[in-house]
Amino acid sequence: MRLGVLDVGSNTVHLLVVDAHRGARPMPARSHKAELRLAELLDADGSIGTAGVERLVRTVRAALDVAEDHGVAELLPFATSAVREATNADRVLARVAEETGVELRVLSGEDEARLTFLAARRWLGWSSGRLLLFDIGGGSLEIAFGMDEAPDVAVSLPLGAGRLTAGRLPGDPPEEADIRALRREVRNRIAEVVGEFNRYGKPDRVVATSKTFRQLARLTGAAPSTEGQYVPRRLDLEDLRVWGRKLSLMRTSERAQLPGVSEGRARQLPAGALVAEATMDLFGVRTLDICPWALREGVILRRLDRMRGD
Repeated sequence: MRLGVLDVGSNTVHLLVVDAHRGARPMPARSHKAELRLAELLDADGSIGTAGVERLVRTVRAALDVAEDHGVAELLPFATSAVREATNADRVLARVAEETGVELRVLSGEDEARLTFLAARRWLGWSSGRLLLFDIGGGSLEIAFGMDEAPDVAVSLPLGAGRLTAGRLPGDPPEEADIRALRREVRNRIAEVVGEFNRYGKPDRVVATSKTFRQLARLTGAAPSTEGQYVPRRLDLEDLRVWGRKLSLMRTSERAQLPGVSEGRARQLPAGALVAEATMDLFGVRTLDICPWALREGVILRRLDRMRGD
């Protein structure tokens, strides 16, 4: 069957259309995305304002048109951190459902981590052994660890690149004092959960997903996306430290000219680099692999598993 996954994230609304067959990997047929950056549109009280809700409705409606044009038989719509944590989330969800007919399933942070872990496990296989996964989104950081398809431990922290940029790094380029203060806060938050993971032992392999990690890997020498999913890509901590300093000194317009950096994500990249560096350092990771599958693929795989059980 042809499935569509509609991901209302903190940065983008992304429709991924795949051809799904029992016993086979999902084959991408169409990808449609729109930059929305909900994490940066929250009002002072933590709500998504009227303009943001209207943009969200229009974007979901446009994604529905694409899904219909491409023969999607079943749509799997979900929302993550920005909607989940908005103070008016219920009203936003009701408005989207009323005007588009789409009932967004709001994933918890732990759900995000678990589904992303499932996708990475399926992509890498059992030979990866004990797997440690990092994912930096617009609103949150997910970390998961385990030996099986379900992680032994999974956490979500409010350390997304969009959230931190909007709330803590207003300058362009950001002020050095703001960078230092944010670095302390990020490291303190991550350090609080490291012990939960250490008691399960050392990982055999460490992987990262998400646009932020892919862009950072590209900056440090990884192959461009045009070379396809199967080209190995890695991110080294020392290279990341060098680029983290460079990015914090650049203006958004300068970052947008760098290889692999999209214009919509350029402003968030210093915060993303800061979170990535802190996570790798505090978990004792010197090098990690970039996994092309992430949350959307995890949602698809979970649905396919249920098909096999029918």
